[in-house]
Amino acid sequence: MLCFWFFASGRKTAILFRIPLAAMSHVTPKLNAFPVFMRVEGEVVAIVGGGDEALAKARLIGQSNAVLRIIAENVEPELLAFIAQSGASHIAAAYDASQLDGAIMVFAASGDEALDRSVAADARRLSIPVNAVDRPELCDFFTPALVNRAPVAIAIGTEGAGPVLAQMLRSRIDQMLSPSLGSLATLAASLRGAAEKLLPKGNARRRFWSSFFQGAPAHAVEAGQLSQAHDAAVDLLLSNAPAVGHIALVGAGPGAEDLLTLRAHRLLMEADVIVHDALVPEAVVAMGRRDAERLPVGKRKGCHTKSQAEINALLVELGRQGKRVVRLKSGDPLVFGRAGEEMAALRDAGIAYEVVPGVTAAFAAAADFELPLTLRGVSSSMVFTTGHDLKGNSLPDWARLAISGATVAVYMGRSVAAEVAGRLIEAGLSPDTAVAVVENASLANRRRFHGTLADLPSLEERADLSGPVMTIIGDAVAGANFERSEPLAAHRHESAAKAAAAEVEE
Repeated sequence: MLCFWFFASGRKTAILFRIPLAAMSHVTPKLNAFPVFMRVEGEVVAIVGGGDEALAKARLIGQSNAVLRIIAENVEPELLAFIAQSGASHIAAAYDASQLDGAIMVFAASGDEALDRSVAADARRLSIPVNAVDRPELCDFFTPALVNRAPVAIAIGTEGAGPVLAQMLRSRIDQMLSPSLGSLATLAASLRGAAEKLLPKGNARRRFWSSFFQGAPAHAVEAGQLSQAHDAAVDLLLSNAPAVGHIALVGAGPGAEDLLTLRAHRLLMEADVIVHDALVPEAVVAMGRRDAERLPVGKRKGCHTKSQAEINALLVELGRQGKRVVRLKSGDPLVFGRAGEEMAALRDAGIAYEVVPGVTAAFAAAADFELPLTLRGVSSSMVFTTGHDLKGNSLPDWARLAISGATVAVYMGRSVAAEVAGRLIEAGLSPDTAVAVVENASLANRRRFHGTLADLPSLEERADLSGPVMTIIGDAVAGANFERSEPLAAHRHESAAKAAAAEVEE
């Protein structure tokens, strides 16, 4: 399993220490090695070995300010050249446990299994963490693939399972990061004390650093203009401009966190406050900053913790406080998300806002079924509806469109399934029209059902469907993949059989 971590300080070395943990969760896999950064400046790191394995570890540790000690009676020329160039100490003698004295880390890199096992045993006896190259069962810690932008370090670990994969990822990340990142971090470190004195902890200080790393100081460092970067940072630090509130109405998608857009993720990482609905999974909310305030305003059928008017007032108040807010809505904010009311309230209050689209549940359900929502020669339009407007006496416009061939996606469709089916059949839509139903679209625990319009009423009897249900109706549904779905008719026939049996008993 992979783990990534980022760090900025005066130290450059990163290691993974093995910590026994419980068995992996079926929801979120847990790490067997927890990532930490260890202080090594001025400390001894010992490497036992004189060949290629020892050279690789020496080059890695050589990126830090550790005191490097190479222990090997016979040393290959490349490693000898490294020792001469780096100033590392060399004990040119057969290995002895006393040579590990004073070390805070040990690498067994001799290539000889018996010797590596002996080194590992001695290190543990001396309470020194040890890494045995290519022998994960002997390791107390693992060394990561390292992207060095000192004082910033980015380390990638695979718990020893995939060194080649770690190097591939390191190469990709290395290309993403500017060579000037280290200089920017160094400038930031020089201003940290002043920022803590001049700016109150919380929103103001966080806003300064956000502007520092993304604004004029960062651009000047990128251009190699360090003096101008310092001046821009000081101007930013001394600015008394009040914080300006901003609300982002963000679509969280249908549930799977990897369907969140890149813009949505960026805003979550910048948010001071995350205001989220009940249908937004915790895994998506957790993608925001760890120290962001989280305010649930859950709205499920029959259970509203806050009225829409209260939510509107909350967003306005947070905006007036200068907060950066993400209003996280399930699916897309503009599809049955009541975003119109929130935007109107923000406009009236003069609060800046933006809308970030999300993958709406209908698209996720269609993807789960490999279902073409439009199909040449069959359906060239589609309708989004909740079905609740069928309660009136007149047939709604979308129902007429369904009869003319449009694909219909019914949100929150279980409770109105019978009403939808009955009214559409009554209006002239064939009872044999194809239907696809998805519970928990996009998630690993999704359930898929297929059938016809005549089978749809059986949904209302399905007490086992506790998650959000999306129903798609239309001739285009016939083009879906039904290999991994259950027939609605099976439950319909089962219910009919139970009813008949109950009548016989009476």
